[in-house]
Amino acid sequence: MPRDNSDVPTRRTFLKFAGAATATAAVAGCIGNGDDENGEEDDGNGAEDDGNGVDDGNGDDDGNGDDDGDTDVDAGEVTITQGTFPLTLNPIDHNDTPTWNVVDQAYEPLLYRDAESGEPIELLATEWERTDDQQVELEIRDDVTFHNGDEMTAEDVAYSIDRTNDPDLSQQAGVIGAIEEATAEDGSVVLDLESVEPVIFRNLTAFGRIQQEGWVEERDDGELATEMNGTGPYELEDFSDDDEVVYTRFDDYWGDEPDVEGAIFNAVDDEGTRVDRLIAGESDLVVNVRPDDIAGLDDEEGLTSEFVPSIRSIFIVMPNDSEPFDSQEFRQAMNYAVDVQSIIDSILSEFGEPTSQPSLEMQFGYTDDVDPYPYDPDEAESLVEESGYSGAEITIETPTGRYLRDTDIAETVAGQIDDLENVSADAELRDTASLFDETATGDMSDSPDIFLIGWGNPTFDANYTLEPWFAPGPFHHFEDEEIEGQIADANAEPDEGAREEILQDINAELRDLAPWIFLHQQYSIYGINEDLEWDARADEDVLVKEISLA
Repeated sequence: MPRDNSDVPTRRTFLKFAGAATATAAVAGCIGNGDDENGEEDDGNGAEDDGNGVDDGNGDDDGNGDDDGDTDVDAGEVTITQGTFPLTLNPIDHNDTPTWNVVDQAYEPLLYRDAESGEPIELLATEWERTDDQQVELEIRDDVTFHNGDEMTAEDVAYSIDRTNDPDLSQQAGVIGAIEEATAEDGSVVLDLESVEPVIFRNLTAFGRIQQEGWVEERDDGELATEMNGTGPYELEDFSDDDEVVYTRFDDYWGDEPDVEGAIFNAVDDEGTRVDRLIAGESDLVVNVRPDDIAGLDDEEGLTSEFVPSIRSIFIVMPNDSEPFDSQEFRQAMNYAVDVQSIIDSILSEFGEPTSQPSLEMQFGYTDDVDPYPYDPDEAESLVEESGYSGAEITIETPTGRYLRDTDIAETVAGQIDDLENVSADAELRDTASLFDETATGDMSDSPDIFLIGWGNPTFDANYTLEPWFAPGPFHHFEDEEIEGQIADANAEPDEGAREEILQDINAELRDLAPWIFLHQQYSIYGINEDLEWDARADEDVLVKEISLA
């Protein structure tokens, strides 16, 4: 059962005491460290120590911290603790935020994004333009060196884009965009597209990390999962499976030299244990801090917290390939049965915003013409009767530790549905990795009948959520030919205004179709060491090069 939060400071009271003006901005200039998943994936919520945490709450069990709880950052080395640990360092063999946060210290995409607007900004490409309806060109930065000392070439870039776009090799082939082929041309790379692909440059801020062609071709899959040769500001020193990833600063980095000399990434699935490690001096930045831990954390000398509304929405998927979720009335009933605001208030201490559609307000294509479902159990019971599925029994499957308070949320949702007179519901806690494997096959019959998940949108464009979930692909969990046709129309529409209208119409229609129980926009809450200066990002990225030492 969710813990009693009656005495926990809320987001509103926290903002009041912090002197913040609004809840939609990070606490500017806050000192500390940071993550996600959030994103993408914790696999346990229990309090047992897994060998990575604190033995007795006072000491350091891995030699990375200080036994007396001293929070000083040691010799410019920063330790970041997320909820899940990467299964691979191969930049195309995953698509989850916690792994990106590890991999992106060494591997870089062509473009990056502005922290506030999400608009593309230069990185390994210095200029980019659309040269035809189905062709774009990017000018590649000069004098970029791989960690092995070799110079990056346009051929390496074209190879990396094609490799990322290969469905036989890459888990990102379905999201990088409809790229037919990448070609190196005189220091530039030309991408021939299968369609207009209006969000191609936004996609390239999130996918397509650059690797050296010759280096990759000389290695097998196992070596690519444990070795790294990128262009980023940090190079791999050590990768201990299920333990830690250690980086050192790359002296020949093409960009500004980062302040932090080295970084360690590790993982602890339990939220409270992560905070314990921070207090004990074993970590400098931890992700997904529970709202009810904020006050105690801020009372600790040398520590503070930082939070920001994230690009991630939390929802419960109801695939429409089986009973009772093949009924629109039943799916709508599940939305009316859940008191989302009470979940935000009690479990998340107001750190969340109710959602009404697949897209979030900060994302292109969001519509403000629809409202979140109100809590109305009487209407829910009536719609269940109308659906013909009175007496239905459902089990909501949920990851454990992947998202902020995920199991408490799933159990509360199940309890509220179970309160209906004509539906029985409970929640089942699942290993996160196995649950995600089941839900990413592209076949709805492989997935649970109903499950909780979160989805981050690093492109800040509605298409990144709509196409994966509502058109054929790995995450396809709702059959509707009209919606699929509208998504195809949006992808083929070069006019930004017309495309926005199509996306807004899709979002409004999906609110009514109720493929999900729409829950909330997640906040990213971090605990940080005040020796660090770092601003949390809405896109959940944690780049060590953006951290400086106070």
